[in-house]
Amino acid sequence: MIPFASQRGLGQDLATHLLNAHDNEILDVAEVRGAIARDLHGAFAEWEAQAHALTQCSQYLYSLSINPDQRQGKLSRDQYFEYIARVEDKLSLSGQPRAVVFHEKYGREHCHVVWSRVDVEQEKAVQMSWDHSNLMIVTRQFAREHGLALPDGYEKTKSGKKEQLSLYELHRQRITGLSKDQHKEQVTDAFRASDSPKAFLRALEEKGYVLARGKRPFVLVDYYGGTHALPRLITDKEVNTKYLRAFFGDAYAPETLPSVEEAVQRTAEHRRVLEAHLKSERRDAAIRELKHTQAQRRHGLEKDQGILKYRQHAERLALAARHKSMRERLRGDYLAKTRWIRIERGRNKPTGLAAFLGKVSGINLIRKKLHRYQDRKRLEDYLDTRDRLKVEQEQERLAQLREHEMRRLDLQRQVKAMDAVEKREMKSLEESLKRGMRETQRGGRDDMPSLEGLMGERTKKAAEKDKSRKNQFREAASGKKRRERIDLSRDFERVASGERSEEEGGGQHSETLKPASEPKIKRTGRWRRQKNRNLDRGR
Repeated sequence: MIPFASQRGLGQDLATHLLNAHDNEILDVAEVRGAIARDLHGAFAEWEAQAHALTQCSQYLYSLSINPDQRQGKLSRDQYFEYIARVEDKLSLSGQPRAVVFHEKYGREHCHVVWSRVDVEQEKAVQMSWDHSNLMIVTRQFAREHGLALPDGYEKTKSGKKEQLSLYELHRQRITGLSKDQHKEQVTDAFRASDSPKAFLRALEEKGYVLARGKRPFVLVDYYGGTHALPRLITDKEVNTKYLRAFFGDAYAPETLPSVEEAVQRTAEHRRVLEAHLKSERRDAAIRELKHTQAQRRHGLEKDQGILKYRQHAERLALAARHKSMRERLRGDYLAKTRWIRIERGRNKPTGLAAFLGKVSGINLIRKKLHRYQDRKRLEDYLDTRDRLKVEQEQERLAQLREHEMRRLDLQRQVKAMDAVEKREMKSLEESLKRGMRETQRGGRDDMPSLEGLMGERTKKAAEKDKSRKNQFREAASGKKRRERIDLSRDFERVASGERSEEEGGGQHSETLKPASEPKIKRTGRWRRQKNRNLDRGR
């Protein structure tokens, strides 16, 4: 198996990539650990918030891709998780939040594992020193114990560098259907079959390449707009930039070549004309099928939105009814107790001699004041209890509103994440259709359509112009064409005597220059007012 791992940020983009169902026939989110959200976008957003709140770590994720050799059979899920556990233990990621996603396309199964590097308890990010070396150790041990042979490409080459394509090269291979090795083979064959720079450029144009200048002196722009460093596409070891400068000479110096931007624009115009007629109904049918699949998947989420809206409305009505019944029960208890006390007081009210003695002695007055005090205290207790109940109910209502809002926002976040996934799937479909169209255009061959004559005339004119500039520079440097010495003494004498030359308008009727008179000072109204004030002050 070949593990590929890196530290990275941009968790939302990574989640969108992992959930791209178009590029994968089978997509299984096997595990999301250490997050409240159960989906990848929500979990990665939580881990990003933890990283920003607790640390200054920008690459808060550690992403691992596990690619087993399909020729030796598929790994079981237990073997995958065993390998993941070994990696966690070796890289000090045990117990960290993680997500595990399985992909399968064209029978090739692979696994993606994403860890959060943020240790919440220590409030720091896990250090990932020597992670590639540790991954190599774990992979060798796992392969040895399970009887697996490491595939070609895992070990280092003789030069000490890993033969691994960059992300740009993988992207170009995905949209063109041509690998880097195929480009190397074509350019190397053209170079070996050419006996002059002109023949080499003609061979490159026939194979769909244009020579241009960029950050490097010699850059090849292919028919599909991809850029390649020319020395890297020739497998001969002695060919480098210095060798190519000597090979092309002054006729095709980097200064005479078109820029990369110009070459890309010209190839795009040429390609647009040739590919316009290849758009068929097959493309429209594929897009309709993808949109139908996306609509079915979105239907479940839209259904959840409707159910959530109905459920929240019912919960709000139920809470309001429960609060109302609690208030009515409290009020009913107070009124019932008041009526019972009044009935008891009437039943225990003294009569006859006891009433007369109570009235004479003043006991009835004291009893009446005591009853009023008890009624007032009971009313105050009821009002206080009612106010506390209202406060508690308001807090409960606000908590319910916050909970409902969080649920709605979580569902909206899922809808937004689905929009991003659908956009990525549509982009992948466009790339696959474009790749298929270009493969059809090539007729199953590796050679790209010819670009012969696209930049030849422009390059020739630029070479002639550059050669002319170089000849002028050489003549000036060798002294063949010198500038005349400029003598300004006569001009200084003429100006000092007050004469004007013909160029200044004198000619045959030149006159002696008179000294310029002093300019008149414009007297403004403000100056006059100041003068009048001074005169008044003098008077």
